[in-house]
Amino acid sequence: MADALRETLSEELNRPVAATVHAIADVLRARYERAAVAVLFYGSCLRSPEAELADNLLDFYVLVDDYRRAYDKTWLAVANRLLPPNAFYCETVWQGGHIRAKYVVISLEDFARFCRPETQNVSVWARYAQPARIVWTRDGATAERIVTACMDAVRTMLRRAWPLEPASRDARRLWTRAMRETYAAELRPEGSDRAVKIFENDQARYERLTPLVLDELGQPEMSPEQAAAGWKRRRRLGKTLNLLRIIKGIFTFDGGLDYALWKIKRHSGMTVPVTDWQRRHPLLAAPGLAWRLYRMGAFR
Repeated sequence: MADALRETLSEELNRPVAATVHAIADVLRARYERAAVAVLFYGSCLRSPEAELADNLLDFYVLVDDYRRAYDKTWLAVANRLLPPNAFYCETVWQGGHIRAKYVVISLEDFARFCRPETQNVSVWARYAQPARIVWTRDGATAERIVTACMDAVRTMLRRAWPLEPASRDARRLWTRAMRETYAAELRPEGSDRAVKIFENDQARYERLTPLVLDELGQPEMSPEQAAAGWKRRRRLGKTLNLLRIIKGIFTFDGGLDYALWKIKRHSGMTVPVTDWQRRHPLLAAPGLAWRLYRMGAFR
C-alpha cells in the first residue's frame, strides 16, 4: 500500500506546471538562493488555466534548509523559527503583465514534521493532503522527502477524520468531513460548500487515495468521542496560532492588513472599514478587527 501511495503522490507532485508558475517560482528561488531547497505550488490556482493566472494570487511554499541563512535580518529568522511559517508577498513582471504570489517560508524539517500525525496544528497537513506541485527542488533526495511528507499529510488527514465516521469508507464523506474540520481549526472564512467543491474537483484522486490509507490503518484508532475531543483541542490551538500568524504576517506581508481583509471578504462577504491609523499601527489594530469580524460571522 505504501508503494502505491508513494507512486500516486510522486506522479502528482511532479506533473508539469505553467510557464507563468515557473516564472514567479524562479523569482522566489532567487530571493532565498543561499538556503532554498524547493519551491512548491498549491491552492486553488493549481486548477486554473494559464490565461487566468495573471488575474489571481498564486500560492507557494519556499522550503529552506536553515532559517538564519534564508534572511539578512535576524528577527525574521527568529520569527520563522518560533512561529513557522513566515508569510510574504511577491510581484514580478512577465510577458508585459504582472504575476502576483503569496508565499510562505518554512524549513524542510519543519514542513516534514508538520505533516505527521503527532502535529496537532492542521495548517500544513491540511493543505498538503490536497494536490500540490514541486516546481523546483535542489536534488532528488529533497524531492523524495517532500513526497514522503505529503504521504504523511494524506495519512494524517484520514487518520484524524475516519474515527468521526467509523462506519464509512466512502471517500466523499471522509474527505469533506476532514476538510470541514480543518477549516474549523483555523481562522479560515470558507463557505459550507467549499469542502464539497474541492473534493469534486479531484474526485478520482481522493477515491484512489482513500482505500490505500484505510487499508494501512486497518481500523479507526480511537472512538468517535475521543476523535471529537481531539478536534476540539485542534480548534483551540489552531485559532490561537492563526491569530498570532496573522499579526506576525502584517509585518512581513506588504499591505498585509488590507490583503487579510480582502481575503476574508472574498470568501465570506464580510468586511470592516480600515482607517489610516490602523494601517500605520497594524499590531494594535489587528486584534480588534479580528474580533469584530469574528462577531460578524466572517470566521466559521
